[in-house]
Amino acid sequence: MKIVKVIALVLLVGFVGIQFIPTERNQNDTVPKTDFMLVHNVPEKIQQKLQVSCYDCHSNNTQYPWYNKIQPAAWFLEDHIKEGKAELNFSEWDSLSSRRKSSKLRSIIKQIESGEMPLDSYTLIHSEAIYSKAEEEELINFISKLKDNL
Repeated sequence: MKIVKVIALVLLVGFVGIQFIPTERNQNDTVPKTDFMLVHNVPEKIQQKLQVSCYDCHSNNTQYPWYNKIQPAAWFLEDHIKEGKAELNFSEWDSLSSRRKSSKLRSIIKQIESGEMPLDSYTLIHSEAIYSKAEEEELINFISKLKDNL
């Protein structure tokens, strides 16, 4: 029984210790001129849905949940955000070439249609990020028109 107590104590000390390891915060006070919302005339309804469903992982400004201050959850979130921004960063949208924008828009449409985005792990906690059928159609139509006009 003594070994179990020692192991529990070591795990507790380790858990408390990792809380002092800082993580990067993906937050910016300004919206750059290259942001997708500024570059395109995005309707308010679609803008709100993109903010809720996409911008936490695919922009330079994440709205962090309370559990981001607890390790190892903070590490997981930061890694996830870095991966998301590497794939698509709405804050730097206008810095992409027209060809790259078209490719990204096609990818967005495909991932929304297939249900890949937003991720299930994200919508599990953020149920407001789930698209209704009508919202999905409206977003896909808007993005398709953008793609066709590039």
